[in-house]
Amino acid sequence: MAFFQKLKDRLFKSSSKIEEGLDAILDEAPAPAEPEPAAAQPAPPSEPAPAEAPAPTTAVPEPARPEPPRPDPARPEPAAERPAEPRGGLVGRFFGQEKGRVLDDDMLESLEELLISADMGVETALKVTANMAEGRFGRRLGAREIKELLAREIAAILEPVARPMPVYRKRPQVVLVVGVNGSGKTTTIGKLASQFRAAGKSVVIAAGDTFRAAAVEQLQVWGQRAGVPVMTAAQGSDPASLAFDAMAKAEAEGADLLLIDTAGRLQNREDLMQELAKIVRVIRKRDPEAPHNTLLVLDATTGQNALNQVDIFRKIADVSGLVMTKLDGTAKGGVLVALADRFGLPIHAIGLGESIDDLAPFDPEEFARALTGL
Repeated sequence: MAFFQKLKDRLFKSSSKIEEGLDAILDEAPAPAEPEPAAAQPAPPSEPAPAEAPAPTTAVPEPARPEPPRPDPARPEPAAERPAEPRGGLVGRFFGQEKGRVLDDDMLESLEELLISADMGVETALKVTANMAEGRFGRRLGAREIKELLAREIAAILEPVARPMPVYRKRPQVVLVVGVNGSGKTTTIGKLASQFRAAGKSVVIAAGDTFRAAAVEQLQVWGQRAGVPVMTAAQGSDPASLAFDAMAKAEAEGADLLLIDTAGRLQNREDLMQELAKIVRVIRKRDPEAPHNTLLVLDATTGQNALNQVDIFRKIADVSGLVMTKLDGTAKGGVLVALADRFGLPIHAIGLGESIDDLAPFDPEEFARALTGL
């Protein structure tokens, strides 16, 4: 998939937290003490010892003499065992063939720390590593095998929540879009409107962020680009009233979808959250089943704070699905796995940038492989 190749290239080309961490874990593995004897035995300085040994006529040099000859014939054998290492070098590094490590307690602990540092959270990291170890503990695993295992366990967590936003026969289908300041709500609405319009759906946008002129202008640009009408209200007016009027307009025009933007609000601002609750109440006066979808847009760069946002917005606005944006702005991305594991909310789409093509349906397997550098 071109989108996920772009994800891999943009997000993890230079600083994949997980991929680099896996390489570091494999590098720190003391490959079974074989390399060390090989490095210790080549100490041919013991050969000059015979010349120096005759000077001290003690009995000690004599046992030392028989030993140097033994390493000499033995040396060809370590050299014969080394063909395993020629896998190293440039080609070997690309295929990860030269690295490997026994899956033991130390390695599992290193993997847990790596996943936690990639924003996956403690509980999810423990679950992933425990599943990886099942039936494989004590086995030596190659780099490719470790990455494949990790990707498989991540995909298993993400698979149940990877679902496109449902489209109903209900007209208009009211989609409320919420999130904190700067999460990418306005851009996400513009992309969704454009994509639904291209799929043959009639769409109306309500610019419910009545406090920020830039948000309204941005939606109007997207509306013109997609051929979608954008309802606006005077700056500072009541967003709940605009939402109510937009529903009436969408009904009158027989629109398939009404996308309602909302002002970005901090989840710790009680007054702003209550204002959002008011929008939901007013919408339900016109249609008790609305909003039919409540999308929470999350900024991937906020890391573990995204978990707190989901927790609070669910209570206020009954969130039905997630969209994760700005994955090109972080080298972590593991928070998406933590969200899936903890909340089980559908993940409808992920975004990488400003282009219309930079919002795509969520594919758990492709995401997991991009996350682990496969």
